[in-house]
Amino acid sequence: MQRRTRIAAITCAAALLITAGTAGAAMASGAGAHHPQREAAALTGTAQLYRSAGDDITFSFDAHLAPKDNMNPRKATGTFEFSHYLHGNGAWAKAKVDCLVTGGKVAVVSGVITASDLPGAKGKRVGVTVHDLGRHDRLGYSWAGVGSPTDTKDLPPCVSSAPFEKVKRGTGDFEVVPWNPAL
Repeated sequence: MQRRTRIAAITCAAALLITAGTAGAAMASGAGAHHPQREAAALTGTAQLYRSAGDDITFSFDAHLAPKDNMNPRKATGTFEFSHYLHGNGAWAKAKVDCLVTGGKVAVVSGVITASDLPGAKGKRVGVTVHDLGRHDRLGYSWAGVGSPTDTKDLPPCVSSAPFEKVKRGTGDFEVVPWNPAL
């Protein structure tokens, strides 16, 4: 009788170990755990642009499109800032994001300027394009053809220029999360 009890106890212990091992493996693999959904799109990071004349030009982005808004890039949230100074003269601006579209490693973000020391800039919509190329990021902006964000008239959301500017070596850390709309 003792032998049967011992065999039953060993069998029960083995079954418990197998069950515990399976449950542990399932938890380690994420089964039963809550995983947050990936953003529908995003543009983050800061960089300075390269100019041979020594201009100090900086762009920073914190723009996001939530998974629930995947089919509406105009629901993007966040801010972006930019500044341009040369020999102590220049200006800065901060914009509230109103649209974000990304594809692969390219992002176009637009927003309305909420604060700036550039006269006439507040309330204007501006757009910026970023090409996330690792250490060789590029950038473009909606006022490239007109000279100033204040000269951009009635710009629609998510409009900008090609990313023609080069990021200054060692300063770029832009990151683009590609948008995958259900088409």
